[in-house]
Formats: sequence, structure tokens, C-alpha cells
Amino acid sequence: MIRFVPRERTPLWLTVAVSVGSGLAALLLTALPLALSGAPVFSAFVLMAQGAAGDGFALAETLTRATPLIFTGLAAAVAFRAKLWNIGAEGQLYAGALATVALGAGLIEAPTYILLPTVLIGAAAAGAALLLIPVLFKTRFGADEVVVTLLMNFIVLLFVQMMIEGPMKDEMAMGWPQSAPVLDEATLPKLVTGLRLHWGLVIAVVAAVALHIFITRTVWGFRIRAVGENARAARYAGLPVVKAMVLVGVLSGGLAGLAGASEVAGLKGYLTSDLSPGFGYAGIVVATLANLSPLGVIPAAIFVAGVFVGADSMSRAIGVSNYLADLVVAFSLLSVLVGGLLTRFRIVLVRRETV
Repeated sequence: MIRFVPRERTPLWLTVAVSVGSGLAALLLTALPLALSGAPVFSAFVLMAQGAAGDGFALAETLTRATPLIFTGLAAAVAFRAKLWNIGAEGQLYAGALATVALGAGLIEAPTYILLPTVLIGAAAAGAALLLIPVLFKTRFGADEVVVTLLMNFIVLLFVQMMIEGPMKDEMAMGWPQSAPVLDEATLPKLVTGLRLHWGLVIAVVAAVALHIFITRTVWGFRIRAVGENARAARYAGLPVVKAMVLVGVLSGGLAGLAGASEVAGLKGYLTSDLSPGFGYAGIVVATLANLSPLGVIPAAIFVAGVFVGADSMSRAIGVSNYLADLVVAFSLLSVLVGGLLTRFRIVLVRRETV
């Protein structure tokens, strides 16, 4: 019989070994469907690595793809720390994108140093307001936030479609359902001329560092962690549990809203119903890979983005479906989850006692 015994402490060498082993296990698991599809496995992995970081252009594309993933990964990480299961980052992303277009496409005319911060704050406020609805239902009526946030994703996406095919439709888009473009004053500047990489990446990294300091070094960060460990014990200890949950809702929804702002103001320039290929859901994967660490979200997001970008490049080169990227991420998550279990518990074989 197998028992899992909690470890009193996890040595550093074990943490490093498990991380490396998880990555190797993910590659081995991915090699199987590649081989079954008839593709050259080694060449496929080389092409994937080159497509993700083989040159400056590939690396810039990976970092561009990682930018919204950092925001949604942070949104999931801070919410899950407090046991607020926010599955609605996708809807909050679209709410932020909608606010970006509403404020930045001509409603307000101002110089960049006024309009751009206004747009970003408005996007964060829209995402936060959307998440505060399920937080209110959870704290006042005990509603399951998983169901509420998940259903709100569909509501927001339908609302966005209605807006970009109605009041916010760009009349110059030749009939395509998309919004009017944001003004130049509401656009995030490019980090490197000629590449798509923009200042949204810098904002995302700063947000990760700030969130790490907030969670680990402030009183409210301690309260959030205490609520996540045991909300009932925190309530008996006199901690303001409801206020902590509201604060988590503001932070998580705001970060997801900024993901939408970065995609509109930094990359696309306008809003469409396919703005996100699932960044909100992928943020949950990123947060899990990072073990809910705000700083860990940065490399985890770059890894997930690199897998997607590299898989796209590989599929074009050797004719393998880019759905393989989803498989790599799924295997990576599974490997990391098993690895995390091994760092927290020891496996002990116990003989069954005979009567």
C-alpha cells in the first residue's frame, strides 16, 4: 500500500531535480504523439526551439505572446492564493479591451501622458468591476464563484460581439465586425522598432514584481494569504475576510483587464471577437506552473508562449498540427503537478497487516 507522508522541509536539490525532471517528462510524453504522426521527433523539437527563441524576431514574438499571459497568470495567481477560484479572466480581459476602445478611440482627446494612463486605468477598472459581481455573490449569498465567473465569460463575449457589430462598429472596416481603432495617443509604444513587442511587457513585469512585494511584505498581503490558508480560522482571528476577498477581486480582475488593454493598445489597435485565443484560461495554466508565485509567473508565461509560438513555427515547417502546443502545455502541467506533489510529500510503501 502507498502512503503520502508530508515532508517537514524540501531540500533545494530536490526542488531543482523535480523541475528538470518535470520538463524532461513533458518532452518524453510529447514525443510519443509526434512519433505516431510520423514526424521526425528530434527535428521537431529543434524546430520548435528555433521558432520560439532561435533569433531576435522569434524571441520578440514569444515575449509578445507572453505579455497577456503574464497579466492573466497574475490574475489567477492572486485569486487562487485566497481560494477565490476566478475562471472568468477571459471575460475580464474582454471587458478591459472594451473599455480601452471606449476610452481610447476618440471619446477623450488628450496628449499621450494623460490618455494612455486613463485607458489603462479604465481597462483595469472594467475587469475589476466584472469580478466584483461574483465576489459579491460569494460573500453575501455563498454562490459558487466557479460557475458564476465561467458563465460571465459567455455573457461578456456576446456583449462584445453586440457592441462591435452595433454602436462601436468601425464603418471603415468594409463590413468586418471590429471596433474603431484607438488613437495614436492611446497606443502603447513599441519596445523595438520593426517588431511587435510593446511596452505592455514592461508593465506586466512591473506588475509581477509589485504583486510579489504586496503579497509577501504587506499586512494586506498577509491577510490574503491567511484567508487562503483557512478562511474560517482567519475570521475567528478577527481578520476582515470580506474586505480581503474584495481586494483580491479588484487585483485579479484589474490584472485581467490590463491583459485586454495590452492586446488592443499595444498589439492589434482595435477590438474583435477573436482578440484572445484563450489567454484567460491559459493564465490558469501559467499560475499553476508558477506555483502561484507572482515572480514565477514571468518565466512560466514565457515558457507557455514559447511552446505556442514554437509549435506554430514547427507545424509550418514539417506539416504537424499546431494543436500539438496544447498537448505540450497539458503534459507540462501534468508533469509539474506530479512534481509538486513529490516535493511536498514522501511516498512510503507500507505493508498490509495480516490478521
